[in-house]
Amino acid sequence: MNRLLPGTRALRTLEAAARHLNFTRAADELGLTPAAVSYQIKEIEEQLGVVLFTRTSRSIQLTPAGSVLFDAAVDALHTLQQAVSKARRLTRGDAQLRLSVGARFATHWLLPRLPQFQAEHPGLALTFDISDAVRDFAADDVDAAIRFGAGDYPGAVSHRLFHTVVVPVCSPALLQSGRPLGRPQDLFNHTLCYVDCRPGGIVWPNWPMWMAAAGVDGFDDSRSVAFAESSHVVQAVMDGAAVGLVEWELVERDVQAGRLVRLFDVGVRVAPEYAYHLVYPAASASDRRICALRDWMLRTVSAADAVKQHYRPGSFHE
Repeated sequence: MNRLLPGTRALRTLEAAARHLNFTRAADELGLTPAAVSYQIKEIEEQLGVVLFTRTSRSIQLTPAGSVLFDAAVDALHTLQQAVSKARRLTRGDAQLRLSVGARFATHWLLPRLPQFQAEHPGLALTFDISDAVRDFAADDVDAAIRFGAGDYPGAVSHRLFHTVVVPVCSPALLQSGRPLGRPQDLFNHTLCYVDCRPGGIVWPNWPMWMAAAGVDGFDDSRSVAFAESSHVVQAVMDGAAVGLVEWELVERDVQAGRLVRLFDVGVRVAPEYAYHLVYPAASASDRRICALRDWMLRTVSAADAVKQHYRPGSFHE
């Protein structure tokens, strides 16, 4: 009887093809050719003696038998993924903690401070899943996550770390280049860059929004350059090629170290109800590794807030 059951690879192909109802899109997701997907589906049908899809020249549809096996494949793959995740966590034991974190936060906030955590907890190694995608703690191989949002994560504990304000920065070299940057209108003579994204459906602050907050009229953003990642904005700024809009909390250390210069005292807050949060399963609230990370992050954020009281915070607009 077991010889009649499709293997895991075949189940993944069936699940993707049934979900997309399109062999080409399934092939793109799986890293296969459409012909390979079609061949694997045909193999499953011949192995089981059932027809899974009805095919026309323009579309495919699941048969009743195909729908039954699709539902079973989804459940089976999810159960296997949960088991693999649990096995990996058991293998890591108490010596490792796997954190899911976006590239922006990891690069500009966490990694520069990581030596402090390692010094306090030399027996605990942090490993990373670099992603902003939604993670399932039961099925994905992660113990905790840093996410930007409203903090409402069912079944999880969420600790608000900080909101974020977008401000203009430039390199010291650009400031000394001779082109004036004494008032917001002087920005018209520079290349401006920003992050073009919509986390959770909100519009990330851009140059027209910042100019409006600064009371500047007649701004033409046709020379603005949009990047998908803030790391690209920071790199363009550090190269002296542009003035960039970046998250103050993620470049504050660069400004204090003199690698970047903050321009003007105007910032635009990103959706007041949104903030960075540390998130982990409610069942892990007493896990000593989670507690170590939580206590260190909250203490680090609190210390940074105290420093801000003495360091040019500037004004901001909602």
